[in-house]
Amino acid sequence: MPEGDTVWQAARRLHDALAGKVLTRSDFRVPRFATVDLTGRTVLDVTPRGKHLLARVEGGLTVHSHLRMDGSWKVFAPGQRWSGGPAHQIRVILGTADRTAVGYRLPVLEVLRTADEQRAVGHLGPDLLGPDWDAARALDNLRADPARPLGEALLDQRNLAGIGNVYKCELCFLLGVTPWLPVGELPADRAAQLPALARRLLEANRDRPVRRTTGVRGQDLFVYGRAPRPCLRCGTSVRVADQGDGSRDRPTYWCPTCQSGPTPRPGGLAGAGRRH
Repeated sequence: MPEGDTVWQAARRLHDALAGKVLTRSDFRVPRFATVDLTGRTVLDVTPRGKHLLARVEGGLTVHSHLRMDGSWKVFAPGQRWSGGPAHQIRVILGTADRTAVGYRLPVLEVLRTADEQRAVGHLGPDLLGPDWDAARALDNLRADPARPLGEALLDQRNLAGIGNVYKCELCFLLGVTPWLPVGELPADRAAQLPALARRLLEANRDRPVRRTTGVRGQDLFVYGRAPRPCLRCGTSVRVADQGDGSRDRPTYWCPTCQSGPTPRPGGLAGAGRRH
């Protein structure tokens, strides 16, 4: 599942393959940009911004993409068989003399002026893996809506950029609270830990092929995807329920023993749970 660390890895692969090189192939397979031709332009850099990718090219243009749930960028050497999916899922091809970058199933793909990048990413909060990271501002953003469930607030990229559903669940576990706990009820000491903990998790995983939050190989995640297996800490069966703001529900995992706070009732409403 693409989250901030996954996008950071994708940006590094694309940057290593394309930056400083002249494009010899440019093929956009989305109607709005089908006539755009970037051949002959040098790729300047590829930069991640939260879950967004910004590939800047000579002439003041940026190729902006977002992976969301299923998108991916693959890089291939000359003669190498393309393996990212069937041809009809290809949205863009950017090639140089020795590498070809292929974007598959990209739900967001556009070419904009580099000067206008803020139109695409200006709404984002501090980037957990970016040079603009500001822990105090991220915490202030989260606390701005104290009644909002913590899990929803963490997924809101306007608060802080880079957390997806996996890290949402793992962070809540490490903080010892359920994702349905209102942000305003998060104990002050744990709230103070949250930004640094989130950043530490993403930094630790940006160079790993397999995401790990436990520090134990073979037991990579504490709760995400583990229901109904036993909690790695206490042995209680991990639970799962959907959590969402009405626009999209996401499977959310938690341990009913290790995490205190509201949990979903039958029918989807959050009710009182165990509290420390």
